[in-house]
Amino acid sequence: MKLNQFFVLLPLLISACSAKTSSLPDPLAAGWAGEPVCELLYEDSSQRALRCSFAPGQGHEKHFHAPHFGYALSGGEMRLTDATGSRDVTLATGSSFHSNGTDWHEVLNIGSTTVRYLIIETK
Repeated sequence: MKLNQFFVLLPLLISACSAKTSSLPDPLAAGWAGEPVCELLYEDSSQRALRCSFAPGQGHEKHFHAPHFGYALSGGEMRLTDATGSRDVTLATGSSFHSNGTDWHEVLNIGSTTVRYLIIETK
């Protein structure tokens, strides 16, 4: 799947499984092999900003997302798994997306470069 196809389908997939509450960790609490992958950059009563980094072979365990905006600081090859299955995507540096939230997904960096992105959540 090409990146532009992924970003066309992403809002449809996310709106179909919008997250209200979850017993899963949020992206800040979820990690990989017991280590955090996201860091809190800013938080106030209306929003929260996270920076998440994935070295090659590193992922993000199963977690949910509140509504958010995402921006790729450095792109790469990622495998996303959710209720619809698994798919490999190329995330381009400088690309962005909006999500209404998701019940769950997990990701894995299957490429050779470190992937970093910003998540800005609304509360």
